Amino acid sequence: MAISGVGQNFYQNHVKTTNNINGAEKFALEKTENTKELSEAEEMELFKKEFYAELERIPKNSTIINLAVNISEEAFKNMKADPEYRAKIMSVLQRDLTSSFAPLKASLLITVGATEKDYRGDSWSGPNNDSEFFARSQDSFYKKTSGKKDRQKELLEEYLEKRAQAKRQRQELLNEKTAKAEQERSRLAKAWTGERQMAAVSNAYDANVMMEIPAGFIK
Repeated sequence: MAISGVGQNFYQNHVKTTNNINGAEKFALEKTENTKELSEAEEMELFKKEFYAELERIPKNSTIINLAVNISEEAFKNMKADPEYRAKIMSVLQRDLTSSFAPLKASLLITVGATEKDYRGDSWSGPNNDSEFFARSQDSFYKKTSGKKDRQKELLEEYLEKRAQAKRQRQELLNEKTAKAEQERSRLAKAWTGERQMAAVSNAYDANVMMEIPAGFIK
């Protein structure tokens, strides 16, 4: 059926308006759906939060007074991509965090790398042997300590001072060895120069003596 006149204009305007509305609704729907999709960075952040929450639920052994878990970004990527690898890492973490260090108290630092071979644990026992723990665990993914923050800072400064002192001692020893080597080189150079001078004087003396001997004495 043909539409003409005012009716045709109304129909065309209605179709145009309807198309615009449908297009706007489609755009709004697509935008809403896109908003629901998380970026890779957001997905990784969510994965880390979930991992942290599960790690927090593991009952730590009472002999572990300070604990830090350092997880590399490569490890997080591999665990996110491979649930089996994530399960293995969580299993060994649970094993180590529930282990006893009795009769001593310990500070435990666990490092998680890209593969199972890169997993390692370091521990320091005793109240005066954990300065390295605080130095190496400053930027760890997970960290729980029982000591006061001031004490941690004190131990860190003590550790850094020991390292600086050891570095100064090594430099002093190196300077001493260099000075001795330079003295020995100078002594050998002077001795060699003296020998050359002595040889020159001896040769000159022998030449003068030969010149002063009368020809009749030479057989």
